[in-house]
Amino acid sequence: MADSAIIQNILNPPVLFFFLGMGVIIFKSDLVIPEALSKFFSMYLLFAIGFKGGHELYKTPFSSEHALTLLACSIMATLVPIYAYFILKTKLEKHNAAALAGSFGSISAVTFVTAGAYLHNLNIEYGGFIVAGMALMESPAIVIAVILDRLSKNKANGGGSINWKALLHEALFGSSIYLLVGALIVGYLTGDSGWNAEKPFTEDLFKGILTFFLLDMGISAAKRFKELTHVGFFLIAAAILLMVINASIGLLLTKAIHMPEGDALMFVVLCASASYIAVPAAMKDMIPEANPSIYLTVALSIVFPINIILGIPLYHYLVKAIM
Repeated sequence: MADSAIIQNILNPPVLFFFLGMGVIIFKSDLVIPEALSKFFSMYLLFAIGFKGGHELYKTPFSSEHALTLLACSIMATLVPIYAYFILKTKLEKHNAAALAGSFGSISAVTFVTAGAYLHNLNIEYGGFIVAGMALMESPAIVIAVILDRLSKNKANGGGSINWKALLHEALFGSSIYLLVGALIVGYLTGDSGWNAEKPFTEDLFKGILTFFLLDMGISAAKRFKELTHVGFFLIAAAILLMVINASIGLLLTKAIHMPEGDALMFVVLCASASYIAVPAAMKDMIPEANPSIYLTVALSIVFPINIILGIPLYHYLVKAIM
């Protein structure tokens, strides 16, 4: 049942350490994770998941099912920021709606990694092509969010132009996408020999570093809880609504293209997640008028905790129910 899966997930060490991190703020502990260490954890997880995905690609012949999976990822990366924008702009200023829509249209690599650890505990595999799909889903939302913002501005105020060179450079060569895709390519090119050489680093240390990173994420999420009073009921409700819509569409797509269980869960997790790293970094430069306390707080303090605590086991239950 879904409730037992949720309890089992909550009692998983990475999730418990997320709660422990929240307790740092709640109980006013002086525990601090150095920023450089936090950055390393993030880079490590992207490297490890990319390298493993590349190795899985090396082992798996390309098929029509994989092509459909990548197509589904591209469709969601394109559509989500568009309809999210039109939902959000009913109550938000348009630049805030565009930036937050970009977060929902992109993905959370850490949520993806946490879902992978959840599947690993259940001895369920997922394919390398879904990692490639994750890479496909990260950047388009950045481009679309900026386009939506520029289209909404009055050209008379000088807001209609787009710096395409800077925008595309950020979308294609931003640090997270560059490391993820680079590791994916290296993992694919080096095959079994590369995997055997890197396995002690990319797999054996993985869960421990994920656990420590979620401790840090718990601290970061709890720091922004007080800002939830400023984002208001609409944003909390809209965030939950968009998670439900995105996950539901993702479930329908997994059913339509007959994704295997592991891939299906990972795809739905990608659909339901929101970026709190890549997109906020891009929005700071591309849509400077947008309020970071809106798009960062919603992604980090609402969507991320709900997904890793309740969402992952619930999506898994629904995936199994429709298979």
